[in-house]
Amino acid sequence: MRPTILLFDIDGTLLTTGHAGRRAMERAFARYGDAEACKFRFDGMTDKQIARQALAKLGLEPTDAAIDESIAFYLEYLLEEVERVDVANYRLHEGIREALRAARERGHGIGLGTGNVVEGARIKLARVGVYDEFAFGGFGSDAEDRTELLRHGAERGAKHMGVRLAECRVVVIGDTPKDVAAAHGIGAECIGVGTGTYTPEELLECGATAAFPSLSAPGALAALLGE
Repeated sequence: MRPTILLFDIDGTLLTTGHAGRRAMERAFARYGDAEACKFRFDGMTDKQIARQALAKLGLEPTDAAIDESIAFYLEYLLEEVERVDVANYRLHEGIREALRAARERGHGIGLGTGNVVEGARIKLARVGVYDEFAFGGFGSDAEDRTELLRHGAERGAKHMGVRLAECRVVVIGDTPKDVAAAHGIGAECIGVGTGTYTPEELLECGATAAFPSLSAPGALAALLGE
């Protein structure tokens, strides 16, 4: 079997956070005088894309420095917002722990492919005790564009496994059409999960290799592992 690199999205794919990230971002932009600047859909967007759009809505120039400042404000509030969500609303999705265990047993490279900046990813995943499951990743702090951050993640995965990327099967696991499109952008497979706001059928229509209600659904684990 070809070496396999798995790149998991976080929000909507690995877990539900009870909208902690949105509240933290709104608090960040309240410091500019208008939390309403974030009143748009975040699905599939990177943290920097969210910041850029919110700054533009405020009539502020979205320079790299301004984006970095707003992300720093966001991270100040994120830990507090994550900690305040009750356990019923902050949880890993069905099948995730089992999928991570099975992938680890088979020697697959387990990484992240997320629009979250590194520290945001750490904060979100640490609460449910799985951050250390991911040995590498592509993050919103690597690139604003999702395709490019996935490329970073795939390259790091190949390096982690000690193989050439061209030798690898790369699989992106995500819950939005933007995950599917970005996977196509790097020539990867995409396993869609209907644990966010899109159905498996919608993800298949966008070109997902396969899609399931969750990774606990029949056939999902086999598709993920390439079995």
